[in-house]
Amino acid sequence: MELVRTLAGKRRIIITGHYGSGKTEFAVNLALALAGIGCKTALADLDIVNPYFRSRERRDMLERRNVRLIATSQACTDADVPALPADIFTTFEDPDLVSVYDVGGDPAGARVLARFAPQINALDHEMLCVVNANRPQTATAQAASAYLRAIETVSGVAVTALVDNTHLCGETGERDLQKGRELIRQVSELTGLPVLCHAVERRMADGSADQFPMDIYMKKPWE
Repeated sequence: MELVRTLAGKRRIIITGHYGSGKTEFAVNLALALAGIGCKTALADLDIVNPYFRSRERRDMLERRNVRLIATSQACTDADVPALPADIFTTFEDPDLVSVYDVGGDPAGARVLARFAPQINALDHEMLCVVNANRPQTATAQAASAYLRAIETVSGVAVTALVDNTHLCGETGERDLQKGRELIRQVSELTGLPVLCHAVERRMADGSADQFPMDIYMKKPWE
């Protein structure tokens, strides 16, 4: 809860990371947690590259729980429109709004941030990079760090903290959690960035202060 309150004070929280890292799941859970402590909350789906795991597929659930969804393809959740939602500007203009931005899962997807880099860098914000040690492209500290720096270069926004979200979907075990903790420690040492938290499915949470327990909302397209 303290983690959520701390992020709420930043008002704008950008979530990025490799495709398959679980960044959208983390973004949805974070937005719901912010709304749960009474924040006026928006979730901006800015992932206009990746056709899977779209937060806009959970519009009804999010809005029932007081999260405003800002997304493209408002009329058809199954269509991908490579354009930004017009009401994204509200997230920079409304001083009472706490906004979570779900950004595309690679440097190409993060390019959308470049358009807003001047506004973002002028305001309080956090940019969190979600790392999954079980993704081949980010399985070593060197590879994960290089990936992170590529996202920074393309977007014009610096990452401020790391989130460990090592998982294998329903097959995640304790060994995966340990593997993730070790990798994120190494990435932190290489980059000088702090580890914000270890995101874990709620069934595996053990009450550690540095864990962020999550419920699973995003399903694979064939589920």
